[in-house]
Amino acid sequence: MHRILVADSLEIVRTGLTYLVDQQPQFQVVAQTHNGTDTFMRVEQGDVDIVIMGLNMPGENALLTIRRLHDLSPRVAILILTVHEEQDYIVQALQNGASAYILKRSPNYQIVTALRALARHEKCLDPNIVLQPESITQLNHQHFHAQVTGYDALSKREREVFPLITLGYGNKEVAERLCISTKTVEAHKANIMRKLSLNGHVDLVHYALHHHLVNL
Repeated sequence: MHRILVADSLEIVRTGLTYLVDQQPQFQVVAQTHNGTDTFMRVEQGDVDIVIMGLNMPGENALLTIRRLHDLSPRVAILILTVHEEQDYIVQALQNGASAYILKRSPNYQIVTALRALARHEKCLDPNIVLQPESITQLNHQHFHAQVTGYDALSKREREVFPLITLGYGNKEVAERLCISTKTVEAHKANIMRKLSLNGHVDLVHYALHHHLVNL
């Protein structure tokens, strides 16, 4: 039995996907999340085999979440289910570690087909997607991860704190969500500001938006 995490900002999408997946004998939904931070924390628990996720979740940019998930656990397959058909989205998602990219306008059986491919450790691209030659060249390139100046120096925990403080969560709220102390949150915030050479929350928000690290 392959254990599935469904991650999407819309409850109706999560509910529909859960119903579809649970009808398949090989697969079972074990959790639902609605943002990148919660998705990452749920996968950290170690009992997820496949993540089905959208690209329009609030908080941390989903493309960045894909990368963090892949770095955390390469064995976890990531299926992107989205309305985005732009080449940039497709290439970035696949480069960052997604194993399947399916369009929301496709029929349900295409999602099931992709899940079965992932269960066989194969990749799957929606048949409605036609990659341009330059996109294929990018995907064949060895250096997949585009570096973001400063951000790549942040630790794993600092990257978890980053989207929360950017979105205005207080120290206590961040501490409760990540199960750490408020003093630890303060230390991470100080390290983030130092590593990114930022002077305050306004600078932090500008940095995050400029580098497409969060969705507001």
